[in-house]
Amino acid sequence: MPRGYDRPLYVLPFDHRGSFQTGLFGWKGELDAEQTAQVSQAKRIVYDGFRAALDAGSPSKDVAAILVDEQFGAAILRDAEADGFTTCCPAEKSGQEEFEFEYGDDFARHIEAMHPTFCKVLVRYNPEGDPASNQRQAARLKQLSDYLAQTGHSRFMFELLVPPEQGELDKVHADKAAYDRQLRPALMVRAIQALQAAGVEPDVWKIEGLDRREDCETIVAIARAGGRDKVGCIILGRGEDDAHVRAWLSTASGVPGFIGFAVGRTVFWDPLVAWRANKTTREAAVAAIAQRYREFVELFEYARGAALAEGSA
Repeated sequence: MPRGYDRPLYVLPFDHRGSFQTGLFGWKGELDAEQTAQVSQAKRIVYDGFRAALDAGSPSKDVAAILVDEQFGAAILRDAEADGFTTCCPAEKSGQEEFEFEYGDDFARHIEAMHPTFCKVLVRYNPEGDPASNQRQAARLKQLSDYLAQTGHSRFMFELLVPPEQGELDKVHADKAAYDRQLRPALMVRAIQALQAAGVEPDVWKIEGLDRREDCETIVAIARAGGRDKVGCIILGRGEDDAHVRAWLSTASGVPGFIGFAVGRTVFWDPLVAWRANKTTREAAVAAIAQRYREFVELFEYARGAALAEGSA
């Protein structure tokens, strides 16, 4: 497949593992079969919400996607593929500061078994972070990038997180919002450039929310530099509140190259918590997830249409 993906893409991610296990159910350590089944049942509610949104007509099947893990969502991935949905599956070990393959050297067999449309990685990479760690991560990621390019069965989705180093926080007096606005955009640019130079070539970059349109434009320019004209970017929700996510989506949607979003916890967390606490029914949780997902799709498409209209005026 040619490198890149530039069609609209609205992802409902629920590949979270640790946050489901501990945050939703309060379980630590290895899970038994019954506990694993309960987590899988919770994820099935999110998937049913996704399907309900599509059944209601928004978004259309060709632009919608799910992101779910093999551990708790293998059956969902198989069902989604059989129904012709776009699927994404993570390759990273959950909750690690440094990227490692979930299944170690056996990563390729698991990718082939799940056969996702996109193989996704979540990576914490600050160009001013530990050089040895960054080098190790880049080497593993190049291995995956090369494998995906050679086999052509799954595209490559890269979720880039740039956590602050202590010295960077000191510059903004420990104000993380100031870090996000003043320092993170330039660090993201450097991170993407460093990873590209190391031979890491995603089809889609999952990008933390940006407050300014010019920062979104810069990210797209770097992601598409050097002949990578079809590479797409999507905004991730990062578990932020509704207002934050709406602002980020509105900002990115008008920038050519930002093709969509991946918003998960902001969509499904509250309905699942209410269901788990027996404060709502399964059916109501499904409906709430469907409604929230549809709202973000409609917001992104409306804001993009408004930006295009303004640009052509």
